[in-house]
Amino acid sequence: MNPIAIKIGPFSIYWYSLFITIGFVLGIILALNEAKKQGIDKETMIDYFFYLIPLVLVGARLYYVLFNLDYYLNNPIDIFKVWEGGLAIHGGVIVGVIVTIVFFKKRKINFLKITDIMVISLILGQAIGRWGNFINKEAFGPVTTIEALQKLHIPKFIIDGMFISGNYYQPTFFYESIWCILGFIILLLIRKFKKTNLGELTSYYLIWYGLGRLMIESLRTDSLMFMGLKVAQLVSVVFIIVGVFILEYGLRKENKNE
Repeated sequence: MNPIAIKIGPFSIYWYSLFITIGFVLGIILALNEAKKQGIDKETMIDYFFYLIPLVLVGARLYYVLFNLDYYLNNPIDIFKVWEGGLAIHGGVIVGVIVTIVFFKKRKINFLKITDIMVISLILGQAIGRWGNFINKEAFGPVTTIEALQKLHIPKFIIDGMFISGNYYQPTFFYESIWCILGFIILLLIRKFKKTNLGELTSYYLIWYGLGRLMIESLRTDSLMFMGLKVAQLVSVVFIIVGVFILEYGLRKENKNE
């Protein structure tokens, strides 16, 4: 598939950028709607997104570049070619956490109150953004057979897209997108029908995404590596531990109040 979605004269809009933009737009709409319900004014959230979005993108790119430093030191101009892929979600999350802490501390709004709002937008954005990897033919798993993919009832257009350089590959981008969509639905239902403690939705996100990424990353063939270990798996373990800690802290606080 052509990586360019729209071309107007010398200007091109790539599918990778388009999927990321769609994820951001839908995420912002969801977050603004929930923030309004929780008494956080629209102007504050818009100011927050003004800082958050560009810094998250920079963080996601720098994270990827740092773990491919040898290549980018020899090809520095490629650092700016984000349309070719190379945005690491963990880098974006880390920077997003820092921005959120700093921004809302000044406004005396609890950090976990904001992350409980944002994690649903985040996991939806992750589900959508993964399709940019499909267009760029990246974030796939090991060589497999067309029969094996058909047995998993994977849509034909995805199977066809996973035929790269004479081989079929496991569409790990697709597995993660489905995992994130399920997580989005679960978190949305919990928020709608269950009374939650502060930080509870954040903890569910960290545990859900951490578990999924830990399993799916074991199949990836293009993972960022550090000392022979897959960085995403290490960070996923940290996500799970932090998620369990936040959940446990919230339960203890609730029991203490009771």
